[in-house]
Amino acid sequence: MGNKNIKQDSQTDNTTWVDAVLRAPYSILTMTKDITQYIAELSAELEEHLYRYHILADPSISDQGFDRLLAKLQALEEAHPNLKRPDSPTQRVGGAPTNEFPTVRHARPMLSLDNSYSREDLEDFDRRVSQGLPDEQFDYVFELKIDGVALSLTYEDSLLVRAVTRGDGVQGDEVTANARTIRTIPLRLHQPGINCEIRGEVYMENQSFAKLNAQREADGEPFFANPRNSTAGSLKLQNPTLVAARDLRYFAYWMHQEDTNHTRHCECLEAMRDWGLAVNPATKCCTSLTEIFTLYDHYATTRAELPYQIDGVVIKVNRLDQQQRLGNTAKSPRSAMAYKFAAYQALTQLLDIHLQVGRTGAVTPVAILEPVLLAGSTIARASLHNEDEIRRKDIRIGDTVLLEKGGDVIPKIVEVDHHKRPQGTAEYQFPNVCPSCEGPLTRDEEEVKIRCENPSCPALLRRRLEHFASRTAMDIEGLGPAVVEQLVDKGLVRDLGDLYDLDLAGLSGLERMGEKSAENLLAGLARSKQQGFDRVLFALGIRHVGATVARTLSRAFGTLDALREASLEALEETPEIGPTIAASLHANLAAPDLQSVLDKLKYAGLQFAMEEEEIAEMASYFSGKTVVITGTLAAYGRDEAASIVERLGGKTTSSISKKTDLLIAGEKAGSKLNKAQDLGVEVLDEAGFATRIKEAGAD
Repeated sequence: MGNKNIKQDSQTDNTTWVDAVLRAPYSILTMTKDITQYIAELSAELEEHLYRYHILADPSISDQGFDRLLAKLQALEEAHPNLKRPDSPTQRVGGAPTNEFPTVRHARPMLSLDNSYSREDLEDFDRRVSQGLPDEQFDYVFELKIDGVALSLTYEDSLLVRAVTRGDGVQGDEVTANARTIRTIPLRLHQPGINCEIRGEVYMENQSFAKLNAQREADGEPFFANPRNSTAGSLKLQNPTLVAARDLRYFAYWMHQEDTNHTRHCECLEAMRDWGLAVNPATKCCTSLTEIFTLYDHYATTRAELPYQIDGVVIKVNRLDQQQRLGNTAKSPRSAMAYKFAAYQALTQLLDIHLQVGRTGAVTPVAILEPVLLAGSTIARASLHNEDEIRRKDIRIGDTVLLEKGGDVIPKIVEVDHHKRPQGTAEYQFPNVCPSCEGPLTRDEEEVKIRCENPSCPALLRRRLEHFASRTAMDIEGLGPAVVEQLVDKGLVRDLGDLYDLDLAGLSGLERMGEKSAENLLAGLARSKQQGFDRVLFALGIRHVGATVARTLSRAFGTLDALREASLEALEETPEIGPTIAASLHANLAAPDLQSVLDKLKYAGLQFAMEEEEIAEMASYFSGKTVVITGTLAAYGRDEAASIVERLGGKTTSSISKKTDLLIAGEKAGSKLNKAQDLGVEVLDEAGFATRIKEAGAD
């Protein structure tokens, strides 16, 4: 459930009915209690633990105990797929990838807030509210302005059915599968029979953001600038399983419910808490601007201590009828306003500019700074991004620079204090040779990046080895940056292929590498030979070939030999592979240095072809078809059905169009079924879907 140590509850971990029964033989289980009821009770117990951990911050089970219960539920659902519920806690670990996010129109526009950095503007807002509500008493609700991404949730009969981003305020992208992975979003509300819309902010805590960037650094990928950017990018990932690993969270701040008895915004917040949603605990009712200013000043000085980013506060008129009478402008409600914080800033001296070489050869300038305390952390380095950025801001070694850390957790240089510039400083000249290998640097005409193209560059090789060994690539345990650096420095590894020639004697001579550690690394290398062809292709670190592209290419061509022999035109014609990716792949596969590496890896026994079972499954009724799944399927969860279609060579999307080949319609298929029939799209009911799966031998 989380990374922090939490207390153990011996009763929950050791003596629950759930745990005791599942330790019994299956025959006893079926005799003791109906399996449907058991799955329901186990699901309810898990959801209660999630609620206590993420919402109440009062966990009653260890992480290990929770994982054990979740594994039991997964095992039961795999044995009885027809009993998997749409709100099962197992749905939070991710589902089948999607290829597009359908656009959905909001039932009520998601307006933006007027905002300001001055007290005078807030006082003017208060006067306008008073003028709009003559002779009426009113109060405000004070909330923190979470620096994240707005998301609307729709619940029908208390079940989460849709999640839509703000978009342009009128319509946004449906990201329901990704929202299901966010553990502070209940899949089913705690009270039955609720039909409502909830709005709130998806965000990423600072600790999770730092962990994500550390992993991206290890993978040789560029950093996210701030948690807001990483949250927005995560919500639009096409693979919900990857979203689940990002540890996103959600604070609810608004609700709409027909025939509600609530008369105040604070009552709505309390109702959402009762329903199982997370509401920011800093929310408070205020009767005057003086209270609001006091709270603002408090959080302006202490916000660095919060586990998440805020960029201001929000003030809302409390009574709902008064909100309605005040109305809206074209863009914003007249009953609410954001009062934003100034960015954290500090002056320091630029001591030097170092150059870093990434796994694709990109050379990035990094500012080496006189250490300075900024927003609760000591800053000694900051990215300068590229040569153009240095020239645009006229940044020189020795300058006094203004650092800023507002919404950005990663600090940036805003400007140079030219009045403090030492005499005789010269414009920074970006070198023409690589700082690691002294090979020539080249600039891509279509990019601002400058690259080292030398495949033997030690820095480039280190980044490529780290990427190759990363969790999402070959997942080689024990091959971290420190070991990689020694392997390169001692000449034990000159390219990726040399990894599989390492032996116990060579590894044991490395610093802090005992015999046991060396054996573990060799075992990790051996295990990596079983990784699929798509993982191998991604691990090569070919520019523009990420994990999703590698999967697409492995499915389309089946083998490395077929990819090597493919013409540039054939690559460009592959669905989802554009000219840029095709050109990069074609050029790299033809390069002698990579061909040599590929020969070594093939000789070592890595997987350079899809498994025969995968190829056979793809040659099915669904092969090459664009499929939409709608309604409720009795025997399959929506994500499970999509996964089967993908595995059998189909492509799943969420919206019906002229490009749709097939609609799989369950109970209560609704408007999508009508639209499919109007467009002449083939329709399969659940029985027909099951038959086609059986024909493919995948049941």
